[in-house]
Amino acid sequence: MAAAEFDEFVVARSTSLLRTAYLLTHDHALAEDLLQTALSKAWFSWSRIDGNPEPYVRRILVNTYATWWRRKWNGELATDALPERGHADASDAVSAGHDLWQAMERLPRRQRVVVVLRYFEDLTEAQTAEQMDCSVGTVKSQLSKALAKLRIDPALATTDGKAL
Repeated sequence: MAAAEFDEFVVARSTSLLRTAYLLTHDHALAEDLLQTALSKAWFSWSRIDGNPEPYVRRILVNTYATWWRRKWNGELATDALPERGHADASDAVSAGHDLWQAMERLPRRQRVVVVLRYFEDLTEAQTAEQMDCSVGTVKSQLSKALAKLRIDPALATTDGKAL
């Protein structure tokens, strides 16, 4: 594949890949960095890619995200004194009570990847397993655990205490 084909791929698929990166990181700047890193890695192996390059690039994206997570220091420091909390009005409580993103952020990284690939990217279990370099059984078990956690997550609970 030539440089022109790479440019065409980037123009055609960047929006979709950026969405995947954002769903993984939940941060616009990190998502752009993640996509840029994945595309630069793909560029160096572009001539070896046969067929549809998107699954290959998406796999680079997922693997890079996992590598960043392993190396990332989250910047939190232990402290004896807790910061004061502001008082939110009732509308803040209602909007925050049903926040899927808060619930997704509480999932372990691997479970979040499975949910993003299966439900947001609409990949099959086999395609998800291929992207994550694991077995279909691992995808099923991680997805089952993720959905169980999401069902009991307080951010997704209704005012009557039942999950949505």
